[in-house]
Amino acid sequence: MTPFIDPDMLPILEEMRAAPPVDYAGMPIADARRIFDTGAAYWRALSPVNVLAEDLTLPGASGPMRARLYRPSATGTLPLVVYVHGGGWTFGSVDSHENEMRYLALGANAAVLGFDYRLAPEAPFPAPLDDTLAAIAAARSGRLAGKADTTRWAIAGDSAGAHLALAAMLSARAAGDDLPVAAGLLYGCYAPRFDNESNALFGGGDFGLSNARMRWYWANLLGGAAPGLLSAPLDADFAGLPPAYLLAAGLDPLRDDTLQLAERFATAGVAHELVTVPGVIHGFLGRAARLPAAQRDALDAGAFLSAKLNGRTNNGT
Repeated sequence: MTPFIDPDMLPILEEMRAAPPVDYAGMPIADARRIFDTGAAYWRALSPVNVLAEDLTLPGASGPMRARLYRPSATGTLPLVVYVHGGGWTFGSVDSHENEMRYLALGANAAVLGFDYRLAPEAPFPAPLDDTLAAIAAARSGRLAGKADTTRWAIAGDSAGAHLALAAMLSARAAGDDLPVAAGLLYGCYAPRFDNESNALFGGGDFGLSNARMRWYWANLLGGAAPGLLSAPLDADFAGLPPAYLLAAGLDPLRDDTLQLAERFATAGVAHELVTVPGVIHGFLGRAARLPAAQRDALDAGAFLSAKLNGRTNNGT
């Protein structure tokens, strides 16, 4: 059966399919990143302009990290959302994921902090997690003084960034550190498993992300180590985590990662809102400029975080 494709997604998908295939795994990583960044630059140029952006430097776990703070308003002290970008732990930056952060800042009416954690394969796990924890610690220890109210903070991330955001919460809980008031986990990847329905339906590459690419990403992240409950957190104990907004894309081989995470959250008693968007592919939020569904869902994710940051109730169960 031919799957439903959102009419606004279809021309974008056709352009992707018409482009020459790129074998990222078969070229030097520097060349692969240049190609990835070139593709992301097209969408970055279409980002909403009614958001202020300020470049920063934060201390990472192994040296300074480039960071950027997005604010929908120049006045007032807004709550904070720490955002962890996707890109298979191998690609991505505060530049490539500008759309996601700008729309989230608008939806949440919050300051959104992005940062460039170390990338695999040069820096396998736990390096990107260590940098995520360092960014959170730096933000909450005064580095954003006057720029955000860091007593009210949430965490969010897409794809590999959702994985790191989840692992960061598990690490903070284990250490007895403060947890965010809410999380936005957007079409994340939570374990290197390829035996579910969404992998079978959408993992061949016709819808962008493929199972083969994901296997390469996981190999880069793990660096030969066996998966653990932080590097592959789907089987972790989630008791005590904050309310979460879980977003899945209907045509994504990773769709079932999010559905399985929702089941695990329900078992653990973690309040959550699960949204599956039909007819869109992995990474669709980054294409928001031409995809109304992406604009709507990024703003909705922001609204969920805003409700928690400001103490309002929502429909999370």
